[in-house]
Amino acid sequence: MYAGNEGRAAARSRSARCAQATTVGPGPDCTSPEPLALFWAEALHYVIAPPPSDFDSWDDFFMSIGVPEDELGGGSDIIEDSNGEGPHIWIQIVPQKKSIKNRIHIDVNASGGRGSSLDTGRELVEAEAARLVTSLGAMRLRANVTEGLDHYGVAMADPQGNEFDIN
Repeated sequence: MYAGNEGRAAARSRSARCAQATTVGPGPDCTSPEPLALFWAEALHYVIAPPPSDFDSWDDFFMSIGVPEDELGGGSDIIEDSNGEGPHIWIQIVPQKKSIKNRIHIDVNASGGRGSSLDTGRELVEAEAARLVTSLGAMRLRANVTEGLDHYGVAMADPQGNEFDIN
């Protein structure tokens, strides 16, 4: 149906009012959420999110709002930025193992940003990649390098095979 000028103006007005009300929280699917939540909490310098104050666990909370038992994570599966700046991440349980490439992935920014030289950024990215492989069980897939481009990154996989990049 054609909304006409009045309808479009109202939609723009609603959109402008709601633009800052939405937050995004990426959430990888996996077969075993708690170990992956511990990985991502450490990788992103996050913490395991405590359950709501009236509940002993997130599973208790989710059951109270009607989530079926077979969809519960069986442990700590939500992480958050301890500074309250980044999004919450819910590591969701699914019955099947990952079999194809992710349609969305997480970028871990470790290079120091645009204020760092390419050499400094490369050193910082490599140090973070080494930390995640050595300490947390991530797998290094490949370096992301394009000749002539002032960018360096490393493609990685978490312990359950979800791809992410360190830039």
